Amino acid sequence: MARRLRPVGLDFAEVAPVRHVFTAEVAAAPEAVYRALAEQVEGWPRWFKAITLARPTDGGAGREIRLAGGVRFHETVMAKDPGQRYAYRVDETNAPGMRALLEEWLLTPSGTGTRVRWTFATDGPAPFRLALAAARPALGRSFRSAVRALDARLATDRPAGNC
Repeated sequence: MARRLRPVGLDFAEVAPVRHVFTAEVAAAPEAVYRALAEQVEGWPRWFKAITLARPTDGGAGREIRLAGGVRFHETVMAKDPGQRYAYRVDETNAPGMRALLEEWLLTPSGTGTRVRWTFATDGPAPFRLALAAARPALGRSFRSAVRALDARLATDRPAGNC
């Protein structure tokens, strides 16, 4: 059964009790990465293996996400800054223990590519926080794998000569 989470603002990415921040460099331009994140939501399962379904809701103001293992999220998009930032918070989930969750993707030009920074900001009771601390390495691996897959996918979309 879905549970309603505490609504949080964008500042939660900086003040959450549990924050995991990961970065990676990709060859794709910030605009291309942003399009894949914010405008091509249904394509997430093609490059983020943990996601089995992603679809925009409410005319793009929200998202429905399903993860391998059956976890579901109903989200509100909090920031859509083309080429720079994409952020969303979870409003409802069937995941146990979680009280609040916000994810933020920051995109910064880096040479001819992009530096991608993902912040996973959450809150829950002490056992949940401990479990998330232990899950940090797995979250990092999942992020790095997803970003590599996204970069490879975007490379096939780039016209020749624009590498």
